[in-house]
Amino acid sequence: MNKKFLAYGAMLLSFFVASTLFAQEKPAEKSANLSVYRVTPTKINDLVHTKLDVSFDYAKRYLYGKEWVTLKPHFYATDTLTLDAQGMDIKTVSLVEQKGNTPLKYVYKDNKLYVTLNRKYTNTEKYTVYIAYTAKPDELKVQGSAAITDAKGLYFINPDGADKNKPIQIWTQGETESSSAWFPTIDKPDQKTTQEISMTVQSKYTTLSNGKLISQKANAKGTRTDTWKMDLPHSPYLFMMAVGDFKITKDTYKGKEVNYYLEAKYAPFAKQIFGKTPKMIKFYSDILGVDYPWNKYSQVVVRDYVSGAMENTTATLHGEQIQKTDRELLDGNEEGTIAHELFHQWFGDYVTAESWSNLTMNESFATFGEIIWHGYDEGKDAEDKSRYEKLQSYIRSTKNGESPVLARFYYNDKEDMFDNVSYAKGSVILYAMKNQMGDAAFYKGLNKYLTANAFKNGETHQLRLAMEDVTGKDWNPYFNQWYYNGGHPILAVDYGYENGKATIKVKQTQDAGVQTFTLPVKVDIYAGGQKIRKEILINSREQTFSFEVNAKPDLIDFDADKIIVGEINDNKVAENYYFQYKNAPDYANRIEALQFIMQSKAKSGQQVLLDGLKDKSGDLRALSIDGLNLDDAQIKAAALPVLLQIAKTDKDTEARSAAISKLAETGDQTYKTLLQDGLKDKSYRVIAASVAGLTKLVPQEGLAALSSLDQDTKDHIASSIASLYVSDPKDEHQAFYDNIMATGDRNKIFAVIGQYFQYLRANTNPSVTEKGIKNINDAIERLKLQNYLNKQLASAYASTAQGKSQQASSASGEEKANLNKQAEIFKKAAADLGKE
Repeated sequence: MNKKFLAYGAMLLSFFVASTLFAQEKPAEKSANLSVYRVTPTKINDLVHTKLDVSFDYAKRYLYGKEWVTLKPHFYATDTLTLDAQGMDIKTVSLVEQKGNTPLKYVYKDNKLYVTLNRKYTNTEKYTVYIAYTAKPDELKVQGSAAITDAKGLYFINPDGADKNKPIQIWTQGETESSSAWFPTIDKPDQKTTQEISMTVQSKYTTLSNGKLISQKANAKGTRTDTWKMDLPHSPYLFMMAVGDFKITKDTYKGKEVNYYLEAKYAPFAKQIFGKTPKMIKFYSDILGVDYPWNKYSQVVVRDYVSGAMENTTATLHGEQIQKTDRELLDGNEEGTIAHELFHQWFGDYVTAESWSNLTMNESFATFGEIIWHGYDEGKDAEDKSRYEKLQSYIRSTKNGESPVLARFYYNDKEDMFDNVSYAKGSVILYAMKNQMGDAAFYKGLNKYLTANAFKNGETHQLRLAMEDVTGKDWNPYFNQWYYNGGHPILAVDYGYENGKATIKVKQTQDAGVQTFTLPVKVDIYAGGQKIRKEILINSREQTFSFEVNAKPDLIDFDADKIIVGEINDNKVAENYYFQYKNAPDYANRIEALQFIMQSKAKSGQQVLLDGLKDKSGDLRALSIDGLNLDDAQIKAAALPVLLQIAKTDKDTEARSAAISKLAETGDQTYKTLLQDGLKDKSYRVIAASVAGLTKLVPQEGLAALSSLDQDTKDHIASSIASLYVSDPKDEHQAFYDNIMATGDRNKIFAVIGQYFQYLRANTNPSVTEKGIKNINDAIERLKLQNYLNKQLASAYASTAQGKSQQASSASGEEKANLNKQAEIFKKAAADLGKE
């Protein structure tokens, strides 16, 4: 599963409370309940085969199901069977025998189906139980999480067709244990079963499920029954169904179907969105030494999905943010998500984490898969950028080096596992392991893990044993440090030079309660026109290393391979960073140098930013542009021609947009034509920058240009428009937010909610305040975003109430009354959210 929305490659939700920014990803938190050991579920019975025959009642939002589930005792003989069955009406439970079905006694209680079998069965005997049932997902009382916002398993989207802008669809979401909301099963990841699903649907709809479509049968009354069969075993949470008016675009890999299911509007762009999938499959197959193990691979895009994407075996389901037109794709694609879910077909589906405690065996690997795909497809710089972003994402969610354990057997709720530790931190831990082992040994170890546990379950110890078998080395210390202990190192590094010796003093400053780390580190010393590599071992809280050098170093590049899973704070000075940008060109070194220059605002660093305008990474060109000081006449003269060229021709729309915005900041009217031309650009991002820039340059023309844009363009630059309205918080702009909150999907809500809050805070009309808070609350309820936003909103509302009260204390008359009324509205809103 990829839990990041809106590009889940890496889109952040920005929600500003004064200067507060929080990320959409769930922060890595200490578990609130560390006293409960999360035991791997005991196996009494094993699933063998699951056969389903289902039909749908759109009006009631029911699934009518018939199930034939074949099982066998795991080891000990048993005459009982317990199945997970959430929120169902159970009609019939019987044993399937040659002469007919024999009714069985059962009790259905607390979402469990307790069945008494006709006799004791041994583990050499299989038996089949028939169950007739009705699933009622919309009547099921369940709570989602920050990563997966709903848990009712089966979703009817716009079933009555009331929303003319939304297709009618049905789809399922099984992770973590929600498949049992639409069919009775043993809903645990350590179960594996083959399957067959027959779906009766209206003939106009397309269906998708795991495995192969083996038959389509036309029925009376305009319906059709599609039967999908999965001959290889996989876990129940990976079962899936999707029903809707999807258009199929066909592709292949070694003769196997590789298909893309999209809404008709986006079908023409299917190859632009998903077209690298066969290349990805080949890359992963080759590097792992395990050819794609399933009989097909499909990807379907659905509306109102409750997370980012889900790696259902042979049939990945994506949220709507992934389907884009050619225009939208100019501003970014979702290849990271596509790669992530595909890598799961090996790590998660082929070999599945034995328990949610071992989620790292699924999610860390899939996130690692994103990193290496970027490197294969775009080169080392893209790979380095990807892992740098993963590391920073993890670090931002921590404090003082503290974070939960990666292989986590103590947690409050299984949903807590879907955090930046299991995803981002785990991925860079794997990358660091690859660096220490060498690529050949690392991938040989992955091959051994996969082949030894094929179609079964795995945990971190099995990975360790595979790596030890391949390398002949004891990897217990590495796994103990990174998998079975939490936190990360924070290193204070001081560089010195005296009498021909360079010194490196290292102090581990993470909280005392966090472990002391052992870290093999490669150091590059740039001195006297040479680069010398040294290897050191950090294994205590304070250490000093010294090396003979032929001159005072221009730079000591500590952790030259950038594999330390932690933070480094050193005493480099400006000249070191200038040298670093030009001579130690790893992505992390370049962005670190540029960020230092921007923060220091030293004039001497501006030349480096000028060099940064030609950086090979578009985001670093944009970063360099942002940092330029055009108040400096010399810098301005050197920068303007380059900025103009970037604004006109750069292939990266982020860099082009940054250049357009920077030129607009000059106030030079000669750029008005550039901005007007930008309004006609194909890139929405460029249009947004042009509107904002024109508004700065010629305010009335900017607002006029904004009103003249077509609705499609306005929808795509909603965040930019929202930002403009923050600085112009007139009452009439409320209608803009009204529409987004009432109809916008998650992407659009996340894109504007921060600005909407700022608009409400800046506006002085209590009626606008009241309506605005209702708009936000209704949108959160509609999209089930409470786990993301309620806590932060409550804090924001409370602080705003205090601010309004303080303003009122120095105001008078109608202004004072309005401010006090607004304060009460925000205070009540905070209190209401605090009750939830």
